[in-house]
Amino acid sequence: MILDFQPYQGHRRKLVLAFDVGTTLSSTSYCVLEPGLVPEGKDVTSFPAQELISESSMIPTVLYYGTEGHVNAVGAEVLQEGIFEQAEQEGWVKAEWRITHGNNRFMLHICPKGRENTTITQNIPPLPPGKTVVQVLADYIFYLYNCVKSHIKNTHPNRANLWASFESHETEIVLSHPNTWDEWQQAQMREAVALAKLARVDNAVPENVHLISEGEANLWFALKHCLLPENTMEGGARVVIVDAGRCTIDISTYQKRVGDVKFEEVSAPKCHFNGSIFVGIRARLYIEALLKDSDYIKDLDRILRYFDQKTLLCFSNDKEPEFLTFGSTHDKDIRVGIRGGQLRLLGKEVAKVFEPSIECIVSAVEEETDGVTHVELQRRLGHRGLWVVRSSRNANVSQKLIVSALLRAECEGSTWYMQ
Repeated sequence: MILDFQPYQGHRRKLVLAFDVGTTLSSTSYCVLEPGLVPEGKDVTSFPAQELISESSMIPTVLYYGTEGHVNAVGAEVLQEGIFEQAEQEGWVKAEWRITHGNNRFMLHICPKGRENTTITQNIPPLPPGKTVVQVLADYIFYLYNCVKSHIKNTHPNRANLWASFESHETEIVLSHPNTWDEWQQAQMREAVALAKLARVDNAVPENVHLISEGEANLWFALKHCLLPENTMEGGARVVIVDAGRCTIDISTYQKRVGDVKFEEVSAPKCHFNGSIFVGIRARLYIEALLKDSDYIKDLDRILRYFDQKTLLCFSNDKEPEFLTFGSTHDKDIRVGIRGGQLRLLGKEVAKVFEPSIECIVSAVEEETDGVTHVELQRRLGHRGLWVVRSSRNANVSQKLIVSALLRAECEGSTWYMQ
């Protein structure tokens, strides 16, 4: 189905900016609201040093700070030739989004206490000296804002006048956040936007800052891009959105009331730290143990890079061996399964590194099946994830499953939410 958006009813042009700050990658989208015209959301597809990354509209969630506390490099800029050496020589400090439940560490996701999160919160590097979580988030959001500004000025007709019309604060800011974030975490996000000088503050509340859960943003993206059937907008339709992301697996359930145009959340959202990044961690542990007595242990990172870029996305058959290419035809160690620069792994062993994450998805969805009309899986777990979920123990879930491979759903979905 597709949503039929109406022309913008406002009297003045307005800009909507959506920021999705992820654990490893971040993105931004925007929408220019013109009076009398149907809104159209757009991704920002140009960033500094973008040629160094494979994603056209996402950049690494990372910053380098100099010794004076100034931002020296952000996003793909940190990958530029010579930056690493310069950072070491001049004592720069790298800040990456980390997972923790304290307020003295750099974080995006705040981990709920539980056994599945114990390994995540160990050995997390500290924040840059003199910086708080809010300050670093503000620096990163301000960088994304400038990227949007540059993109609009370089790509739109009448670009100079267009951007000038937004300088009078006719701008709405939307940020997506993990399903389980509460008022305390949301307050930090609002504070970061205000610190970046992008908020209009009235009675200490930024009136132009809007927060949306990743689950709801994904729902709006699915509705806008015809990823759900026509009858989804019928009264009583109940939809489960499963976002199998890099870090977390987020489960959200929504229902549309009869006679209403909006969906409401009908059960508590869930957030499990078992995304694709943990598949990679389990793969590292397995391959590292396999190669511990081989000379090719030195190629571990190269092998894992292939796993992350190829195997993670394409693995689907646990009956067939999987080959991880990393070297030349001369590379050989039969004892560990290396021939012709390829590491041969049994399909059933590869499947084991996926199973905890897949089981997490299946179990979580099966808990939400009562009255569900559609299950939309937005996956980063590759074909293996699709295959296992389709063979779910609950045939009712399998029959209602709709699968899409998405990377920017939260960000673009946020712009449609504002409309």
